[in-house]
Amino acid sequence: MSVPPARLGSAEITVTGGRAMSGGERTDTRVPAVPGKRPGPVVRAPGQAVAPGHAIASGRVTGPGRVIEGALAGPLDGEVSASTAARIAASVPDATRRAYAGDWNRFTAWCSRTGRTALPASAETLAEYVSALADEGKAPATITRAVAGIRTAHRVNGLTPPDTTAARAVRKTYRGERAAAGLPNQRQAAALAVSHLRRIAAALDTGTAIDVRDRLTVVLGWAMMARRSELAGLDLGDVTEVEQGLIVTVRRSKTDQAATGRRVAVPYGSDPLTCPVRALRAWRALLTGHGSTSGPLLRRIDRRGVIAGVPGAKPAGSGPADGRLSGHSIGQILIRAARRAGLAVDDLSAHSLRAGGATGAYTAGADLVSIGRHGGWRDGSSELLKYIRDVDRWKHNPMHGAGL
Repeated sequence: MSVPPARLGSAEITVTGGRAMSGGERTDTRVPAVPGKRPGPVVRAPGQAVAPGHAIASGRVTGPGRVIEGALAGPLDGEVSASTAARIAASVPDATRRAYAGDWNRFTAWCSRTGRTALPASAETLAEYVSALADEGKAPATITRAVAGIRTAHRVNGLTPPDTTAARAVRKTYRGERAAAGLPNQRQAAALAVSHLRRIAAALDTGTAIDVRDRLTVVLGWAMMARRSELAGLDLGDVTEVEQGLIVTVRRSKTDQAATGRRVAVPYGSDPLTCPVRALRAWRALLTGHGSTSGPLLRRIDRRGVIAGVPGAKPAGSGPADGRLSGHSIGQILIRAARRAGLAVDDLSAHSLRAGGATGAYTAGADLVSIGRHGGWRDGSSELLKYIRDVDRWKHNPMHGAGL
């Protein structure tokens, strides 16, 4: 039975050589082939080469660490089914696809404006682009990611990446300029203290649907030390109430791309307003009252209080049909709630929940191993150690008892 070539995109999902990307790219099922070889599907932005995160060039099918060369390919060797294409696309996190696509598109647009060549780019062009990003005040980490994306684009197109010696020198000088100007070279989200969590929970104690949802979002995120993507990805069936509290199944996370999953034990809270179990009960009861017992845990609610994803609901605005919140929405919920509680929000983000839970647990006496396992950090995570150093700066300050 012949399997027709899969159309792997049309401005939604595109796949090439085993990697996927989303965004307004055009999908081609053929590229100019090396004589005698049949190319696979390929992604191209209009008028551009294969974007970063993809792996095909000049008709050669490539993948992570290998190139298929030699024998002539058969008539179906350059095709994948629609179901395979969907699985390939789902293997790459949305945030990763967006970041790579955005970085590459910005670089090619800059090259067009300045009369430079994006592919292949010279070392001088790369250094000049880094300098242009510095002039725009971009964070050093943003510049580092942009350089990595440009080099990836060269590799997947079968080209030698530009030398980064000059670009790294520009970035090093820029870091020094920022330091001299008193600007941080690395932005770190402020950890949300438990006292601030209580103020937020009290501000959200109104009983409205949106406040019930937001209180659960903030309290559960803090108690799980969750990443925003983990919170947004939870379904109702992933949270089970047990005698000791809640068991939350995180099916996939940043450090678990193989989707092994982890189970997070969340105990009862001593304060009813910041108790994750009570917050879940209130939200689940509200959803059940609307006839919804499955689907996303956290959902979009419009200005009229209409909950997306419940039977018969027609909320205003746009979004997924099931109403699932995005990771970006988690941060917006926290910032909006913090403002209502009269808190400063300059350094707050969704990551403040994760950092706050970790520092709160460490301050209360929890050890690093249990904190790391609870929050899904890799062993020896430098990110986790940064939070701990912030606490130790005062908790174990060498000047305590020095007689000052």
